[in-house]
Amino acid sequence: MKVLLIKDVYKLGRAGDIKKVANGYGRNYLIPQGLAIPATENSAKVAEAISRKATERRAILNEELKSVADVLANLVLLFPVKAGETGKLYGSVSAQAISDRIKAEKGLELERHQLVTEPIRNLGDYRIPVNLTLDLVPEIRVIIHREGEVFQEVIEEEFLEDEVFADEAPAEEVEAE
Repeated sequence: MKVLLIKDVYKLGRAGDIKKVANGYGRNYLIPQGLAIPATENSAKVAEAISRKATERRAILNEELKSVADVLANLVLLFPVKAGETGKLYGSVSAQAISDRIKAEKGLELERHQLVTEPIRNLGDYRIPVNLTLDLVPEIRVIIHREGEVFQEVIEEEFLEDEVFADEAPAEEVEAE
């Protein structure tokens, strides 16, 4: 079945695109949710108009969410958890838990569906993309560590190392000349 997308649909296409989808997906989800209409011979003209309006709306939305994306791109979340000797967690850190922590720390409400991650079940450092729009996908840094460990010092050391390397790079170039 061919459908004309009225709104942007994640992993399918942008508004104004004509896509071929499974009959059930089109009839049972896209059309009833108001995301698409059945494509016809005359839909090419309608598709251009929808595409133009959607591009304008997308540009406005991207401009509004740019500041949110900047905040999220610099965000580091620490999760102290109980874990076994091998680094496997007693439980998991879910997208909902991450979303709740973002709301608590920054006051930004995100739906768990906007976070592209499976439940985290191991200790480590993770980069998690956040789908604000199709064009704006900042990554947040999530660090899962054992309870009782002081992890802030490690982050500060990494930050200082980055600054040291940034300062050393020009000095090496000057010495080479």
